[in-house]
Order: sequence, then C-alpha cells, then structure tokens
Amino acid sequence: MNSDPAPETGWQRLHPATLALSIARLGPRTLNFIPALAAIGIAGKWAYVVPALLVFLAVSLVFAWLHWLRFRFAVGTDEIVIESGVLSRQHRTIPFDRIQDVGIEQGLVARALGIAKVGFETGAGGGKENDATLDAIGLDAAEALRATIRAHRSAPVAAPAADAADTTPAAEDRLLFAMGPRRLLIAGLFNFSLAALAIVGAAMQFFDGLLPFDFNIFNPVDWIALAERYGLDSWLLAHRWIAGVGAAISLILIGFAGGIATMVFANWNFRLTREPRALRRTRGLTTRTDVAVPVKRVQAAILVTGWFRRRFGWHELRLQSLASDGEKERDHQVVPFGTLAEIDPVLDEIAIRRPEPGRPWAHSHTIVALGGFVGATCSALGGSVAVFLGQPVGWIAVGAAVLIAAFALLGTRFHQWTDLGDIVAIRSGFWKPRTTLLPHASVQSVDLKTDLILRPLGLATLVFGVPGGSALGSHEIPAIPLGTAQDLRARILTAGVRA
Repeated sequence: MNSDPAPETGWQRLHPATLALSIARLGPRTLNFIPALAAIGIAGKWAYVVPALLVFLAVSLVFAWLHWLRFRFAVGTDEIVIESGVLSRQHRTIPFDRIQDVGIEQGLVARALGIAKVGFETGAGGGKENDATLDAIGLDAAEALRATIRAHRSAPVAAPAADAADTTPAAEDRLLFAMGPRRLLIAGLFNFSLAALAIVGAAMQFFDGLLPFDFNIFNPVDWIALAERYGLDSWLLAHRWIAGVGAAISLILIGFAGGIATMVFANWNFRLTREPRALRRTRGLTTRTDVAVPVKRVQAAILVTGWFRRRFGWHELRLQSLASDGEKERDHQVVPFGTLAEIDPVLDEIAIRRPEPGRPWAHSHTIVALGGFVGATCSALGGSVAVFLGQPVGWIAVGAAVLIAAFALLGTRFHQWTDLGDIVAIRSGFWKPRTTLLPHASVQSVDLKTDLILRPLGLATLVFGVPGGSALGSHEIPAIPLGTAQDLRARILTAGVRA
C-alpha cells in the first residue's frame, strides 16, 4: 500500500462552493438560535437582538471557512486519505479494496453550482457514522473518482489471457429499469397522498387571516356562498348535493396532486443499471442521488403493492441489504412502480426468484386474528356502555367493532408462506400486501416462539434474524404447526452462510 501522498502534489481541497453551501445551511441552523434571541427580547434587551444574530452568523461563517481550510484529501493509486478537524485533527486512510460503493448526491443548490457530495461506504460496523464523505467536489471530479475506484476493484476479477475473449464490456452498465414522465404520472395517481390534504388544510388555517376573502375548499357552505356571489344560489339550493361534490372533488384533486408531486420529486429520471458488482440507482428532481447496491450484500427481496394497485398489476420492489439506504430508509427501493414482468429480471440479477403461479401456499392458523377480536370486543363494550348511558354516538363504536372483527378475520387469509427449497416466501397484509423472498443462506438465526395461547394449540411462530434490518418490519411466519416450524427451522439453519 502506498504511503501518504506528498502534500505539495497530492493534497486537494473541497470545492470553494462549499462555503456557499454553508451559507445556505445557515437558514435552518438559525432556527436553533431563535430561543436565545427570544430570551434576550424577553429580558428587555431588544437592542441586542440584531447584533447577537449578526455575531452568530459571522461566527458560523468563520467556522465554516476554517473547516474548509483545514479539510483536505488525497487520492493515491489504491487508497484515499482524508484529513479534517479544526482543533482536533483526524487522519483517515481508506484502501480502495475496503470501499463497497461510492455514492454521489446533488441537492438543488449543489446542482446549480456543479458540485456533488461523495460518500464512501466501507461497511465498517454497518453504520453510517463509519462512512467517509467529501461534502463538495466538482461533479466531473466525483465521477472520475468513482470510476477510478471501480476500475481498481474490477481489476482483480479480470479473466486470464486464455479466456480474454469471453470477457466483454457488454455486461457492464445494462439498463434494467427506468421510469419516464408517463410512468411517474401513473404512479402518482396510485400514490394518493393524505399528507397533502393535511398540508393544505394547515396552510389555509395559518394564512386565513391574511387572505382578502374567506373560502375553504373543504367546506360545502363556502361553495354555497360562492354560488350566491354569481347568482346561482337558487339553483344550488335546489341541488344541495353539488356543494358536497365540489368539496369532495377538491379533496380528491389535492390528494392526487400531492401523490404525483411526491413521485416526481423523488423518482424523476429513475434509472436502475447493472454493473459488474452492483445494481446502481439514480433518481431525483431537486436532489439527485446516485447509490449502488452490491449484489453480494443483498439479503432479501420485498415485494410491496396495494389493495387497489394490485388489481392493475403494479408492484414495488425493495432489497434488504447490508448497506443501508440513508437514515430514514433501511431498504433499497430499486423498482418504485412496475409490473412483475419488469421486476423478475431484477430478481434474476440477485439470484432470487418468485414462487411460480401455481404453487400452493400454506396458511397461518386463524388464531392470528385474536388481537383484532380483542380490539373489537373492547370497542363493542365501550359503545354499549355509551348507549346504556344515553349517548347514541356509542352505536358508532359498536358498528366499528363489527368492521374490526371482519377485517381481522379476513386478514388471516393473507398470512401465507411457502418454501422453495432455498428460499422461503412469506405473504402478509390485506390493505398493503407484502411478499418477502428470503434466501435460506441469508438467515443468521431462527427463533421458535410459543406462548400460553399457541402452545395448547400445538402452534409456534418463526422469527427470522436477517442482517441489514428492514424498514418494513421483521420477517416472521406466525401460528403454524409446531412440527412444521421445527422442520423448516432445521432446513434453514443447515443452509450455511451465503457465499
């Protein structure tokens, strides 16, 4: 391994635009200083509020400049060296062989400045805090650095001279899945957003006193008042249902608009490509991300759909990997909205397959509905007490109890599983069906659990310990015969460690 590069020839600094990014970040950070400013004002020292804010901004800019000045990095032939720290210096050397992936991310300001944030995932400890980052370097330099590391990692696996004819560049960077504007529009229509309704409602409440008129699109009474302004009140009063329809249409349009906007901003120009060692995903409108999922680190595949979108054949594919996909999302979304015919080629790349259509599935015992029945019973008892005390609203709780019990019983039909020999497939969920494809070799532990309810019935629940974690919940098969659970656990644990 090379020694540290000479500072005169090898050291580089971050792009000067890093200082511009620091200025852009001062806005959110200033919010943390508001309580201090409020305390100064409450103490009656209003004359010091503006100077204190200016001092805070000046000190922040000075520290940002010192951080940029004291941060440097150097790229060697087989390693990258990073030195950082203003008062306490940190020297870090990362061999290219330890780097699992080089991720490139561009926010809106970074794209305008032509720079990018580069992250080096080493997999040390499996945590994000162990990864190194370069906050801002030129986009061309970031892509060149990634190409250098990829070339270094690919060199050891090159074929010998005798087999050189079998190695072709055609296997690199194959496009597996892409989403254009039309697909994003369709996906947005199926991604109805209730959050958009909450945002619009909150905004209307906040700005209600600032508007020159008083109109709530969610209120049928306001629609009637609007009709009166144009002389349509007599017609509208004869057709009162028009006001309700107008309010309902407003709700639906806002929900669909929110879903489309969310899908467009998150997955604009979505592309999933196959590289020699990984699946690479690029997406985003304002913030453009470029991450890779090393194929050998994939532990499981998760198919997610919806009660309504499944009728049209649309699904989402996530990959559970040892490499996380950021702080908020532990699983990699590699197909946000596609058909099973589009998803199967992606599964083939990671050597995971779906069960064939005619394959039988085993069901969990109906005892899994017990929790729902307990909730329904509590709701019915509470509603009955309210009715007994003369509160007619209690009938709502009684009716809700019937629905809760019905949905709990219906949900038992969707707890299914099947073993493919080297992969166990698990289905669950009625409103949002999910299918987990779990290779035996990815499972590190299998817990067999029984309790006071399952044990007398001869049942057990299998809980699978899979590295990497999942944002969609733990993997388990609930309430299956004890003998079947023991046999399945024995087969999975003898599969060994996945190569």
